[in-house]
Amino acid sequence: MPLTLRSVLTMVAVLPEPPLLVPELATGASTGVRQLRAAVADAAARLAGAARRWIAVGSDPGGRRTVGPQARGSFRGFGVDVEIALGPAAAGAADLCLPLPLLVAGWAAGATGAAVSVRGELLPPHAPRPDCAALGAAIAAECADDPEPVGLLVLGDGAAVGVGRDPRFVELAGEAAAFDGTVAAALRAADVDALAELDAGTAGSLHATGRAPWQVLAAATGPGWRGELLHSAAPHGVTYHVAVWSPGA
Repeated sequence: MPLTLRSVLTMVAVLPEPPLLVPELATGASTGVRQLRAAVADAAARLAGAARRWIAVGSDPGGRRTVGPQARGSFRGFGVDVEIALGPAAAGAADLCLPLPLLVAGWAAGATGAAVSVRGELLPPHAPRPDCAALGAAIAAECADDPEPVGLLVLGDGAAVGVGRDPRFVELAGEAAAFDGTVAAALRAADVDALAELDAGTAGSLHATGRAPWQVLAAATGPGWRGELLHSAAPHGVTYHVAVWSPGA
């Protein structure tokens, strides 16, 4: 029996991963940051409303690995000891080395107030397209065999070459704008082909941590989804996209 969109995933939320999402880490936030936080809260709440079990996909230099919902972490390394848990049953000391995508995933889940359980799937930032596609296909196959609703949380940032972020700002500005524009349009239209075709080399030169997770998203969903872009802006020289995808009719 072929996989159907409804049997694979209930909903997808795409979030960025800046620590400034956490109010305790960035007080006195600008209007742009407040708008970003509101969009993230909206996307996370909608994902929690659709599924209490999430698979969170992010990139990390530590490479390919799975982190279970029993894990705990802390933003202590970013200046404030705000602890998070990936699941209601998480116990033990906080892992001070828990990768940023999973810190943000746990924080976003906790902020919904729902009893969400998060499993993390990490891959290297420069993971080749076939590796991203393989992980996405594995997630789709797993969810198709699970009667419980599953939400996919995809974490990563766009180009990070704004003023103060990269000395090549002037020469990279046009390339960054084109890259981020392509991503925003793809997330708005749920265009999996455009996401799958993102160039790893270009993303790497722009320090865009979302490229690999977005290509996992493309393989885990396929065509036929409805996309909604809730936010796309670069308030501090890094582009942050927030989107929600739901299955088509």
